[in-house]
Amino acid sequence: MVLTIAGRKSEDPRSRECYHLYELLGLALSDLVDQGLIEEEKLNTFNIPYYTPSPREVKHIVENEGSFSINSLEVAYVHWDPSEFVDENKLEEEGYNVFKCFRAVSEPLVLTHFGEGVIEKIEHQCRKKVLESFFKGNIRLYNVVVIVTKKM
Repeated sequence: MVLTIAGRKSEDPRSRECYHLYELLGLALSDLVDQGLIEEEKLNTFNIPYYTPSPREVKHIVENEGSFSINSLEVAYVHWDPSEFVDENKLEEEGYNVFKCFRAVSEPLVLTHFGEGVIEKIEHQCRKKVLESFFKGNIRLYNVVVIVTKKM
């Protein structure tokens, strides 16, 4: 079985590579509070339970569970390098792809907490933040890829 998990290269769970996109979401939501579009109380009670494991943590969990043997375990950098895009339109398109990946994971939680009435505004503001960060080359994402086989 092959598992690809949003993870981190660093052993430090406070590393920026773990939470950068969620930080951008927080900044976008804060902007909307400043604009009076979201209540501050809603922002203060919003919580996304999110954790990205390191390769060592994944290895520890698999070994402790005991049902599987690890055949391969590695960290894969999600390659989003804005310097490769000479054409500004392609750069914006790729930045939007970064946003869409993030949105696929976060939207259900955001929608449930803030409601449909402001979801478009949240998405617009968050997309702006992600694109700004992408243009600056600030987005570094990693996946932990582990290949396991069931023990007999």
